[in-house]
Amino acid sequence: MTETIRLATRGSALALRQAQRVADALGSRRRDVELVSVETTGDAVRDELIHRLGTTGAFVRSLDEKVLDGDVDAAVHSMKDMPTEFPTELVVAGVPERAAPGDVLVTPDGTALSALSRGATVGTSSLRRKAQLLAARPDLRVEPLRGNVDTRVEKLLAPNLQAEHERRLEATESDDADEEDPYARSPEEWFDDLDEFERQALGRDVETEFDAIVLAEAGLDRIGLLDAIEYTRLPKTFVSAPGQGALAVTARNGDLADRIRGALDHPRTRVETTVERTILGTLGGGCVAPIGIYAIVQGEFVQTRVRVLSQDGSEEIDMARDIPIENHPEAAVEFADALAREGATDLIERARRDE
Repeated sequence: MTETIRLATRGSALALRQAQRVADALGSRRRDVELVSVETTGDAVRDELIHRLGTTGAFVRSLDEKVLDGDVDAAVHSMKDMPTEFPTELVVAGVPERAAPGDVLVTPDGTALSALSRGATVGTSSLRRKAQLLAARPDLRVEPLRGNVDTRVEKLLAPNLQAEHERRLEATESDDADEEDPYARSPEEWFDDLDEFERQALGRDVETEFDAIVLAEAGLDRIGLLDAIEYTRLPKTFVSAPGQGALAVTARNGDLADRIRGALDHPRTRVETTVERTILGTLGGGCVAPIGIYAIVQGEFVQTRVRVLSQDGSEEIDMARDIPIENHPEAAVEFADALAREGATDLIERARRDE
């Protein structure tokens, strides 16, 4: 008899792509995998920034509740969305190999951060990204940006595409156009050559015109947009969110969790993300403070860097440490305690009061 595993996932294009990768890895001749789309609090409340939704885990709890209620067997999460504390009945059963952990700057023409014009408008929904942007370029205007990954890209590209469309419409009405004119092709021919996300952008109403937006490289890659847009990777001084680029599959502790771990788990990624999330949990930052934590296994150590910033990026604690793999959870707590003594918790508490 074939077993069926029901996997809960958000319904966004990115979430479904991620969940399908997990399903493909879990599926076999003796095991079918069914994806169950669930609307989360973060999906339903569209007019608030993530850090103002009242709790961490805005995209996570609804999925895990389905597991606890027995409606599904497991849930697939973007690890960076997961709170450091979750129901004791559940475990992180599987941590697949991590994708690129960093952020990229997306612009209509591939402009780098250092080359953006003074006072340029950059969109992000992340306090961490905003603070690190302002720390590097205090002159920037950083504005809120919500929506799924493809929606955010469309909001960036919409003004330029709409202006281009208008120019082409005007050119068709002119008697001076010739075959060498760049606008000689009809608007319809131009439209036919656009990618689907560009066509969607063309019809989008935009309140704020962005010169650039910041997104996770992994998300863009997973939905197939990375090769279709212009972007530059942010400098190495930018530190990613804990767990960024990684997925986590939660399930009740037991036989199924063990099978998921055997089929999916990538030991190095689990070590790295355990260090990142342990530091975050010990500091107590959640999603209300600008905190970047990145760990990478190098030999017998986990090289770890942490940046804790004020919301305007004018103050920060920036520390790095090599953590022994053999006792990485305990060593991560010790590193967090050292960060606290240096003033990290003061910055976090100030950020919490500001919110």
